Amino acid sequence: MAQPITVSPEALAERVSRIFLAAGLSPLQAETLAATIVAGERDACKSHGIYRIEGCLRTVAAGKVQPQAEPELQDDGSPVVRVDAKGAFSTAAFAVGLPVLVARARQHGLAAMVVNSCTHISALWPEIEAITAEGLAAMAMCPSYATVAPAGGSAPLLGTNPFAFGWPRKDASPYVFDFATSVMARGDVELHRIEGRPLPEGTAVDRDGNPTTDPAEALAGAMLPFGGHKGSAISTMIELLAAAMIGDLTSTEALDYLGTTTLGPHHGELILAFSPERFAAGRGDPFARAETLFQAILGQGARLPSQRRFEARKRAAAEGIPLTAEEVEMLERLERAPFGAQA
Repeated sequence: MAQPITVSPEALAERVSRIFLAAGLSPLQAETLAATIVAGERDACKSHGIYRIEGCLRTVAAGKVQPQAEPELQDDGSPVVRVDAKGAFSTAAFAVGLPVLVARARQHGLAAMVVNSCTHISALWPEIEAITAEGLAAMAMCPSYATVAPAGGSAPLLGTNPFAFGWPRKDASPYVFDFATSVMARGDVELHRIEGRPLPEGTAVDRDGNPTTDPAEALAGAMLPFGGHKGSAISTMIELLAAAMIGDLTSTEALDYLGTTTLGPHHGELILAFSPERFAAGRGDPFARAETLFQAILGQGARLPSQRRFEARKRAAAEGIPLTAEEVEMLERLERAPFGAQA
């Protein structure tokens, strides 16, 4: 029986990367995907941590990811940078396009990265933080597969459709939020099911459209958008901007393509980068003005989004990432046979 351990983020990333390499992923896909998954563990966001490894492997085994694909940058010199992932995981496509996105945003004040034909199975905040680290503000969004009913509806039509934003700060961690437009991320519903915990009221409906707190019934039925019609409208906006507008799959089309919700969703992604200095155009220091706002928020005793993540990150850097015996056993099993549990 495996024992609980504590491991550094770097060592865990190397271990996860080796699992993906053994499963046939290219070095770029393996390294970038492992880094993003371990970022979830490091930041105490278990729903985006190593729990996701098996879903990635299932998707590869099902032939819905091209493990050796090399994303292709399509750069015409304009503020719209395109990356054809060619069926790879989105993390690899983002890594290919990031340097050009940053350069275009600095040149024009605003730039967009369009990623097509990717499998997106990760959080958005690692991408946002890669952009804020360059002194740029950022937004990112993508559809998913149809698991969310629109406000007033009763059947899956929209995805959980995450949306993220980041603002760079010179002497502090960036201001970052990253949330699903459903009441709860699907990964969190899965964790509730695994742990036998009921969902909060108002999270989901069963397959007959009746409210439920049973995670299994929710997964068989539909989740609900946060904030009623407001969350539903934002989710629909993401379907339009990050699917219809960029010539990629909507959440309904992604589900049709996969035929199941047990695999990573295949679709596109839209990332925007902004230069605050270019937009301010000398009308004051945008970073100083932002700090005034942040300090006013903190001065009321409120927290900035992601503060808990950044605190967990500091602990992980100093003390390592604790893994349960079950998590260690999963890693050991996947190291022995990456596809052993996927048949």
